[in-house]
Amino acid sequence: MSKLVVMGVSGCGKSTLAVAIAGALGAELIEGDQHHLPASKEKMRRGIALEDSDREPWLDQLGALMAREEGPVVLTCSALKRAYRERLRRAVPMLRFVYVEIGEAAAIQRVRDRPGHFFPASLVADQFRTLESPVGEAGVLAVDGERSTEAQLDAVRAWLGIGSADTR
Repeated sequence: MSKLVVMGVSGCGKSTLAVAIAGALGAELIEGDQHHLPASKEKMRRGIALEDSDREPWLDQLGALMAREEGPVVLTCSALKRAYRERLRRAVPMLRFVYVEIGEAAAIQRVRDRPGHFFPASLVADQFRTLESPVGEAGVLAVDGERSTEAQLDAVRAWLGIGSADTR
């Protein structure tokens, strides 16, 4: 594994899984939410969905951060549209994606239960409307967001061909 994006709608568990992957593989972790422009964070805080023009500089920054890393890196990023994923792929050749799939009701509940985050549950439905599933794209693994983090990590390790979690 060299460069990997853990993607999906807000509340799917991408940050939790990315932390587990990075820890298990000794990879650098980049939390995409930390790199949103202040104006974008404020829009989301006010319940206003981001537009492509809000996301483009963010995606460019994330791609540049990943490209600069010499070793393995795991990025969390919603990457909801294929165009967003292609933008990241242009910055980082051979980029792979782990798509954390989850139902809308479960995602909304998880976001509601998340204290202190700038992203409100009211925007989850918009993310599902925006989502273009990456299933079927090259270099993509889909994992069930309702499964345990350990089970998801085992699936990722098998996909990457690095053995089971039992070797930790």
